[in-house]
Amino acid sequence: MDENKEIQAEDTSSNENIENNETPATENMAQTPSVEDQLAEEKDRYIRLYAEFENYKKRTTKEKMDFFKYANQDLMVSMLAVLDDFERAIKEISKNGSADDIKGVELIYQKFKNKLVEKGLVPIEVQSGDSFDVDKHEAITQIPAPSEDLKGKIVDVIETGYMLHDKVIRFAKVVVGA
Repeated sequence: MDENKEIQAEDTSSNENIENNETPATENMAQTPSVEDQLAEEKDRYIRLYAEFENYKKRTTKEKMDFFKYANQDLMVSMLAVLDDFERAIKEISKNGSADDIKGVELIYQKFKNKLVEKGLVPIEVQSGDSFDVDKHEAITQIPAPSEDLKGKIVDVIETGYMLHDKVIRFAKVVVGA
């Protein structure tokens, strides 16, 4: 009988140990995320990474397109000096030269200008009396306005400005009325 009491006592003590051991195990399970939570977290991380990569692809594609669009900007800027020289030559020849000389120079000038326009060069159209726009014009100087309606407006255009596609590569140099 003593043996039975000892066995029962061992059983109750082992049951108490099992209960004590189960309590920390359930606490650990509550602290560690479930498989579903881990899966949802990894899925969210994947979606974010995918979105970041898509944005990266779009950004690099846009940068490449902009690079190709403006790759010839340096060449265009250097050609503007030649274009200006043609315009000055036409003015001088029209004062002193013959009609055939003017016609020949204008023909070459138009052909040259058309080739630059084909590549995306656009002159900034500025006329006397237009409003001064800081994004397109560079004020060389201010003079007293000849009339009241020209105050703060463009009085004279010194040098034509140009844009390459939609980007200003040379501001129009103008005189503004004060």
